[in-house]
Amino acid sequence: MKQVLIIGGGARESALALKFKQSPQVDHVYVAPGNPAMSLLGVDPINIDDNDFTKLIDFAETHQIDLTFVGPEVPLAAGIVDAFQAADQPIFGVTKKVAQLEASKTFAKDFMARHQLPTAASKTVHNAIDAHAEAATMGLPLVLKKDGLAAGKGVVIAQDAETLDETIEKMYADHPDATVLLEQYLAGEEASVMALFSGEKRVILPLSQDHKRRFANDRGPNTGGMGAISPLPQFNDDQVAAAHQLVDATLKGMQADGLDGQGVMYIGLIFTPDGPKILEYNMRFGDPETQVLLPQITNDFYQLISDLLANRQPSLMLSDKAYACFVAVNPAYPSGALKTVPVIVPTDSPEGTWLPAGVAKSDHGWESHAGRIFSVVAGAESLPDAVKAAKTAMEKIQGVLDYRTDIGFHTL
Repeated sequence: MKQVLIIGGGARESALALKFKQSPQVDHVYVAPGNPAMSLLGVDPINIDDNDFTKLIDFAETHQIDLTFVGPEVPLAAGIVDAFQAADQPIFGVTKKVAQLEASKTFAKDFMARHQLPTAASKTVHNAIDAHAEAATMGLPLVLKKDGLAAGKGVVIAQDAETLDETIEKMYADHPDATVLLEQYLAGEEASVMALFSGEKRVILPLSQDHKRRFANDRGPNTGGMGAISPLPQFNDDQVAAAHQLVDATLKGMQADGLDGQGVMYIGLIFTPDGPKILEYNMRFGDPETQVLLPQITNDFYQLISDLLANRQPSLMLSDKAYACFVAVNPAYPSGALKTVPVIVPTDSPEGTWLPAGVAKSDHGWESHAGRIFSVVAGAESLPDAVKAAKTAMEKIQGVLDYRTDIGFHTL
């Protein structure tokens, strides 16, 4: 029987742990660092930081781990895959070189330009004076992205001159020479397309849709994600095929540039009147999209990943159900001042429906220790029924935590 180690500690990693647990080949699942509430799902959280590669490799060797799967972007960008590979430990994820497609927005833009992949027009600036000057030539609304990883919170859409000026000054306040991307605003319907790949071999998962803004009707700041739905009935077969073509064109470009290996590709798309355009690349599973994508996979997930690691074309079997995910957050999220609040853990079989993220144990019971606390996921024969079921489950247990009540509103 196989031993699996998952790197990360959020609801995405809870979903991955449950998916691997479903495999008849897998005996034990560890998550590092995980969170204490994952023990309620029948997996073992391991108190090792996800950026301590030496300790993680020692753990993998000592416990004879057959597969390590990386969830978050930070260890990928820091080279965890390179370190494991150098130690001859099997690991699924992109190398540090490939992770640049997510870690550097300018690297990604140059890649898209080089391979003629459709995306928004943009300018790169390195100081506030140039930012103001270039922004004046591009017009409003304008999208501003600080280069580097930002946990899903690094994008500002400036609709007016006041917001634009404030955003530029804020981005350059601490780092006067920061690299900032000024990007044309694109209007349309957004979707996420994720693929598991090895070289040119790939399986593409159904389209999903994240809800980034903090409050209902897409108001407030961007967050790490407040909920997700999948699949997306508003897109026809031609649009889905066009999204798949962008995955294949990206993989072809990666091969041409020597960005090879295996892992997860996530393309943030927007379907404009001129066709789909690429908003961004993430080189790992998204959170909370993972929570609605993995339940749709009905074949052995461990075997699927093993096939890709062996450079074999895997099979992909999908359920006919639709899924919705609601994310419970600290009421102050995404503010930096997050007071600890109590967390209600469902007693009626939380496995598969309740996925802990920022949950800790105290003398008083379970409590929060992050911005996003847990996800609630439900599946049903139709998307409206899935949304209704997930919302009903959330209403029972959110307590003092907050959540968006309108997940799926773009579609429904």
